[in-house]
Parts: sequence; C-alpha cells; structure tokens
Amino acid sequence: MALHPDRLFPTDAATRGIARALYETVADLPIVSPHGHTDPRWWATNEAFSDPATLFVTPDHYVTRMLVSQGVSFEALGIGQGAETDPHAIWRTFASNFHLFAGTPSKLWIEHALENVFGFSERLQSETADAAYERIQAVLQEDRFRPHGLYDRFNIEVIATTDGALDDLQWHRQIRESAWHGRVVPTYRPDAVTDPDQPGFADNLEKLAEVSGMSTVTWAGYLDAHRARRAAFRELGATATDHGHATPRTANMPQNEAASLYERARTGRLGTGEAELFRAQMLTEMARMSAEDGMVMQLHCGSHRNHSRSVLADYGRDRGFDIPVPVSFTEALKPMLDAVGLEPQLRVILFTLDETTYTRELAPLAGAWPSLVLGPPWWFHDSFEGIRRYRQQVTETAGFYNTAGFNDDTRAITSIQARHDVARRTDCAFLAELVTSHRMEEDEAFAIAQDLAAGLARKAYRLG
Repeated sequence: MALHPDRLFPTDAATRGIARALYETVADLPIVSPHGHTDPRWWATNEAFSDPATLFVTPDHYVTRMLVSQGVSFEALGIGQGAETDPHAIWRTFASNFHLFAGTPSKLWIEHALENVFGFSERLQSETADAAYERIQAVLQEDRFRPHGLYDRFNIEVIATTDGALDDLQWHRQIRESAWHGRVVPTYRPDAVTDPDQPGFADNLEKLAEVSGMSTVTWAGYLDAHRARRAAFRELGATATDHGHATPRTANMPQNEAASLYERARTGRLGTGEAELFRAQMLTEMARMSAEDGMVMQLHCGSHRNHSRSVLADYGRDRGFDIPVPVSFTEALKPMLDAVGLEPQLRVILFTLDETTYTRELAPLAGAWPSLVLGPPWWFHDSFEGIRRYRQQVTETAGFYNTAGFNDDTRAITSIQARHDVARRTDCAFLAELVTSHRMEEDEAFAIAQDLAAGLARKAYRLG
C-alpha cells in the first residue's frame, strides 16, 4: 500500500492546504541530525549491510520490544545464545507480526523506508515477506544502499554519534582521514565515569586516566581527565555532550566536600544516597566545563533503564526494557543554574520522558533561563501524537525559539529520513492550524517551518 501524500496532515481542506504548502518548502531540506546512535564504524568503513534482518530488525529496540511484548522470543529475532542465525527466518518472523505495529510510529518509519528507500510499497505481512526480503537483499551491495550512499540520498548535512568517554574514537579518526565528504561528529557521553552505579566504575576511572593522560586519583586530576577527553572529542568535530541520568538532580558542593565524595566513590565507600549526590555534582561540573569550552550539554532524564534484570543479564543493554518514570526539574536544576545558569557560553538541552513536566516546568524554565533549551519529544514520544502534544504544551510559554528543532535519536539508519519526515509533516500541520485559527500569519509560518526543520538544530547544537 503506497504512502498517502497527505499523511499526518489535518483533515479539513483549508488547513490541509496550508500544511501541504508549508511541507513543500521543507520536505527536501538537508537533514541535521545532532543526536543519535548510529554506529560510527558504518560511516568509517562504508561496508554493505548484510541482510534485511540486520538492517531493520535485530538492532532496533523499538521493533524488538513490541515483538517481545507479544511473546516473540529474543532468540527468534537473532539475539542471545542459541539465537536464530538465518536472517531470512528472522525477517519472516518480523513480517508475520508486522500487524502488531499498527498505529505506532515504527510502522510509519518502516513503511517509509521500505517504499522510499527500497521501492517496496506492498503491505508487509507473511504473504509478502519473501518478496520484500528478496527486493532488499538484491540491492544491499549497491553503493546507493551503503552508509555513504544513504547519507547522500537522505541529504544529510551532519550527523552526530554518541560515544563513551573511554572510546578510542578510531572510527571518527578514520572518517576524518578519508576522502569522503560526509560530516560525522562524536558526542561525549561520560556516564561510565560519572555514575558510581555503573558496572566496573573503579576500573573505568583507571581507563579514563589511561586514555586522557591525567591521573584520576585526585578530584582535581579526575576533572582534568574529563577536560582532556572533551578536548579530544572537540578535535574530531564534537560540539555536544550527553548525560543519561535517571533524574535531573544537580548539586553545588564546596570543592573540598566534592573531593571527599569523589574519594569515597573512587574507592567504593559511598554511603546511602551518595551515588545520586555524586551524579548530581557531576552534572554541575559538566555544566561548568561547558561554560568554559562551549560544548552543548544534553540531559536525558526520566528513564528506568534495563527494567528487567534477566533481560539485561541474558541479552544485554538497549533491548527495549527502558521504562519512563516521573521526574521534576524546577528544584533539581536550581543548584546548577544558580552556579552557572547565566554564563553566556552555557547551553543545556533538556529531554524528558515525563510529559507532565512540559507545561508545568520545562517550558517556564526555558522561557526564563537563557542557558536552557528544550529538546524535542524523545523516545516514546518521538511520534505524530507526541510531537503535537509537545508543541501544544510548550509553545505558548517557551515559544518556538527556545526549542532545539528535531533530532532522530536513532540506531536504525534507514529510519533517519522517515523520522525527519514525520517531524516536518507534524510541525507543518501544527503551524497550519495556527494560521487558520488566526494566531499566526502565513509568512511567519513559512519562516518558522524552515527553522523547525533544520535551522533550530544547527543553532542549538552550534553546528553552523
């Protein structure tokens, strides 16, 4: 079934007409992808993807979580010990259960990719599984379906990966040293060495010392090690950091007390609640560093990660068992904001899985503090309805220009174009409603549509 050209647009003719006109001006704009989880090795080596299951199914936790929730085993999806190794069999399992995705953003993304990338417009189901598989498999070795070919076909201007503080960044160096024209930049993710609850935290600190050339035995040395790693990331094009804390709690302890807390964290002697206090202090320290070096700080809060212990133990991280939890920002961010919130270089992009905070806390905070910017709807809310709810709840207080545009946050390379298309269509529909209800003039809507599609992301992430 071919994608409808008016998908996601309003149903009344007048508003739909304006949405169409707006969309025509942004549909083909370059994609700015400032936050995501594509593998930098893909971009460095430009190797062909091996098969449709590896491309669409196994790495995509949006896909695996839905199938597992309906009783499909991880093994049937090619994950875990004793897993199915035949990609054709994995694909057939996926296709025969594709009806489970009805009404979800995953269905929109996958159908967009099947049709726009691979030219397959039939409904994916058991009866069409083999035809879809064979069509995709037949072309994967062609240059236009390799990572560099998809980069060009999607009209990507820049794409950021997310890389641990201990990563050697070899793939990013290889990209820089190659003749390829693409712009792929790393993002500094220090969670493994800022969260004492991370596995192997003490060993991670030793590795941080090795890769940074700075001793991490003292608090001052540990902070210098972060500065050194941030500088190494910036040399390879990084403009941002990312912090995946469960809560947005910050602290601003006197440095002698912070040093004492760090010593207890380093030696495994933290008391009750002190791991959270250390994470809170480190958010403020990261903000101080961002105020110094200009790296944009992203804070992703509100997820209980790896909710199933057995899934984590048997199948690893990022298998779809991360669940939203309530969070609160107003009091949690105050220590950090009191310390550096008015520093002109500081920019903090806030993400949450707790939508109840949009109107109550996030929009008012971003509408006041010049250092705060609202990240787009994230993860479970990266969808037509999620984007609409976000715009409806934050715009009246924060406006459009205290938001960071859109980022796709994807691990699935073929969904990049699809996700940006959904966001652009949804934003154009929202703007069209503002026009037809006489809350905005048409010329304003056309200008804002351009910014929402790419301009705000360039600005927010300092990618211009």
